[in-house]
Amino acid sequence: MCFRGCAKCLGYSLIPLAVCCIVANILLYFPNGETKYANDNNLTNFVWFFHGIVGAGVLMFLPAAVFIRLEHDNCAGCCGNVACGERCAMLSSVLVALIGLAGSGYCFIISALALQEGPYCMTGTTWEYPFANGNGGYLKDHNLWASCLEPAHVVEWNVILFSILLTLSGVQVIICAVQIINGLIGGICGPCCCGQEYSMKA
Repeated sequence: MCFRGCAKCLGYSLIPLAVCCIVANILLYFPNGETKYANDNNLTNFVWFFHGIVGAGVLMFLPAAVFIRLEHDNCAGCCGNVACGERCAMLSSVLVALIGLAGSGYCFIISALALQEGPYCMTGTTWEYPFANGNGGYLKDHNLWASCLEPAHVVEWNVILFSILLTLSGVQVIICAVQIINGLIGGICGPCCCGQEYSMKA
């Protein structure tokens, strides 16, 4: 019960994180709330990887649902043995946590790459990535941001939203990693650690 209660808390914490990632990714398509840049495909290529919508967003609802249901799931027992069934449920949650780890890790990597490359913007007469070869140096030198003329404030827009995605997906990575450890311990020695509970059920 102790391990499944921990998994339930982790599952509930994934839901608001996933929703925030979806919203942040959607906002990247509309700098300053304008739709014309998406229509003209004048956005950084990284927004089309759907890393916040799919990777750290929709995909994360699967592990969240599984973690939450673990408290009441015992895989229908195992040869009539409730303790064995609960072990099976905890071990199966590890596989789902790995899926969540892959999705959040994908979002984390894409967000980091997007921050390093910088936004796609008009610098004069052409659209380009003015900070692409600077290894993210523009993040420290705000004076360089003025080189992006259109969309207005696109550097701030991208930095804030990609930073949010980077942070939230990083938290998701930690949560899924914790559940992998929790699931393994709970599946292997759960009845030993919570032996009093099982003896009371018997």
